[in-house]
Amino acid sequence: MSFYEPLGEDRFRSTPHTRGPWDPEFQHAGPPSALLGRAVERCEPRDGFVLARLTFEILRAVPVADVRVSVRVARPGRSVELLEGELTVEDEPVMTVRAWRVKASSAPDAGRDDKAPPRPDQADEPPPGLDGFGYGRAVELRFAAGGWGQRRPATVWTRLLQPVVAGEEPTGVQRVLAVADSGNGVSAVLSWDEWLFINTELTVHFRRPPRGAWICLDAETSIAAGGAGLARSVLSDDDGVVAQGAQALLVMPR
Repeated sequence: MSFYEPLGEDRFRSTPHTRGPWDPEFQHAGPPSALLGRAVERCEPRDGFVLARLTFEILRAVPVADVRVSVRVARPGRSVELLEGELTVEDEPVMTVRAWRVKASSAPDAGRDDKAPPRPDQADEPPPGLDGFGYGRAVELRFAAGGWGQRRPATVWTRLLQPVVAGEEPTGVQRVLAVADSGNGVSAVLSWDEWLFINTELTVHFRRPPRGAWICLDAETSIAAGGAGLARSVLSDDDGVVAQGAQALLVMPR
């Protein structure tokens, strides 16, 4: 099984593994972000270039349905390029992406952060009420700090148990994008039973290409009374920090 099954001509069938925690009819935003990221990686690839930033705009809830992806180079260049694309359902855009691709740096490491804490030996199962959605069963979580229901910042190691597309090994970029959208969930500061805190977008800045199957998500959520919410995250692999993410949150009572 996988998050998506290819149907040809940039079309994919969404599987039950894409289902999110808010409504079983709609996807968690991680899988479609990873699917759009896959299309970005495959769009006129250039040796010696890396992805520096991807911003996803979630135009509406993405249904668990057949989807189509398309990406193009919007602004070509010798050193930097801007790509843009969209994910559609029945020809209606439901998510868009804009990505900067830049020439890889020839500079040495500078200003890098400490490595993530050690990975725990055991996985953490979702609590009752969150244990039935497909995405939650398709990603293994191991909390190094925080945890379900603790309402504070969290550090959690993640591993995809399913590929993004059937028959393919996910790239490091896809692994990061598949879990970066979970920052607001693992670091929730309000009760899941009483509140909605849904992100309207996701922005991920990459420092370098990720390596390995495990991605650590170090996340913190803050909410301003009378304002909006913000979830911030640092994403690492076993060798150190690879990316930083941010999500603007719609916060309202259920």
